[in-house]
Amino acid sequence: MSPVAMALIGIAVMLLLMLLGMPIGFAMLFAGFLGLSIVASPQAALSILSTDLWQQFSSYGLSVIPLFVLMGQIVFRSGATEGLYNAAYKWVGHMNGGIAGTTIAASTGFAAICGSNAATTATMGTIALPEMKKYRYDRALSAGTVAVGGTLGVVIPPSVVLIVIALQTEQSVGRLFIASILPGILLASLFLLTVFLVCRKNPELGPAGPRSSFKEKLTSLSGVIEVLVLFGLVIGGLYAGWFTPTEAGAAGSFCALVIALVRRKLSWKNFSLAVVETLRTSAMVIMLVAGAVMFGRFLTITRLPFYLAEWAAGLPVPPIFILVIIILIYLIGGALMDALGFLTLSIPIFFPLATELGYDPMWYTVLITIITTMGAITPPVGINVYVVNGIAPEIPVETVFKGVSIFLVAYIVCVILLILFPQIALFLPQLLY
Repeated sequence: MSPVAMALIGIAVMLLLMLLGMPIGFAMLFAGFLGLSIVASPQAALSILSTDLWQQFSSYGLSVIPLFVLMGQIVFRSGATEGLYNAAYKWVGHMNGGIAGTTIAASTGFAAICGSNAATTATMGTIALPEMKKYRYDRALSAGTVAVGGTLGVVIPPSVVLIVIALQTEQSVGRLFIASILPGILLASLFLLTVFLVCRKNPELGPAGPRSSFKEKLTSLSGVIEVLVLFGLVIGGLYAGWFTPTEAGAAGSFCALVIALVRRKLSWKNFSLAVVETLRTSAMVIMLVAGAVMFGRFLTITRLPFYLAEWAAGLPVPPIFILVIIILIYLIGGALMDALGFLTLSIPIFFPLATELGYDPMWYTVLITIITTMGAITPPVGINVYVVNGIAPEIPVETVFKGVSIFLVAYIVCVILLILFPQIALFLPQLLY
C-alpha cells in the first residue's frame, strides 16, 4: 500500500476515534503512533513517541500557555470586567443598541487579557444579560451579542490558539500577536456596526438606556486602566524586546495578581479556582500539541502534505481558488469540532499547502483563526451558544443561534477584507519588526 493511502487511512482512523468520543489529542496521538508503526516500524514509532513527548512536555516554549491562561483566569476571577463594562456603558449606553454595543466593546477589552472564547462569553454574559433584560432588549439580539463578543477571545492577543499555532509552525508568538491586533479590532468594529445598523432599523430590538454626563464618562475610564496596563505590559514588552513570550506571560500573570490584591477583589477560593482551571486548560492544550506533533510526524513520513502542496501548486487555477477551498474546509471543520482541536489537527496538512502557494504564514494564520472561530457560534458545536444558554436557561438554544446569525455577515466581510488587503494583518509586524 502506498504511503499516501496509509496517510488517508490514518486520517480516517483518527476521525473515527473522535466520533467514538476519544479526546482529540489522544486520537491524533494514537493514529499517528499506529501509522508510524506500519509505515516505518514499531521501534521507530516508540522512539519518536518517547522523544516527541519528552520534548513537548519539557519545552520551555510551551510554558507560555499556562502563564497566559493564569493571567486571564486571575482577571476573570477578580471581577475586573465590571469596570470595563461600566466604562463602555457610560459612553455608548444611551444609543439604540447601546447596551449590546457595550457588551461588544467590553468583550474586546476582556479578550485582550483573557484569550479564551468560553471565559469571555461567560464573564460578559453574567454582567450583560441582566442589563439587556432590564431594558427590554430582544432576547435573540442579547444572547447573540454575548456569544459573538466571546469569539474575540481567540483573535485579539494574547490568544492561546495563536500561541499553539505559533509553536506548531515555528513562528514567532510575538509577531503573531502583533499581526492579530488590527484584524481583531476590525472584527470587533464590524460587530459594533452590525448592532447599531440593526437597532437603527428596528429600534425596539435595542431600546436606548439613560444618557451619562461627560464627567461620568471621564470617571468611568478609571475602570479601563487595569486592562490597558496589562495589555501594554504584555504586548508593549514583547515589541520593545523587554520580554520573551514566556516572560511576558509571567509578567502579565504577576501584574494581574498584584492588581487583584490591591483591589482586594481576589479571594483565596477564587485564586484556587483560577489555578485549578489553569492546570486543566493547560494540560488539555499541551496534550493537543503533543498529539498534533505525533500525527504531523506520521503525515510527514507519508509525504501527504508535500504531495498535496505540489498537486495544488500545479493546478491551472489561481491560488485564490485553492484558498477558497481551504476556507470552506475550515468553516465546516470549525462548525463540527472545537476550534483549537481542528486547528491543531489541520495545520500539518494545510499550512505547507498555503506556504507553497505563496501566502504569508502570519496572514494565513490570522485568517484561519478568524474563520475557525466562527465554529464557536455555528451549529452543531457552537460552544459559546451553549455557554449563553447555561447562563440564561430561559433563552432557548434556537434563539441564541438566531441571534448570532445576525453577525455572520460581519465575519464574512472581515474575511473578504483580509483577503483583499493582507496588509491589515501584516502592516504592524512589518512596521515594528
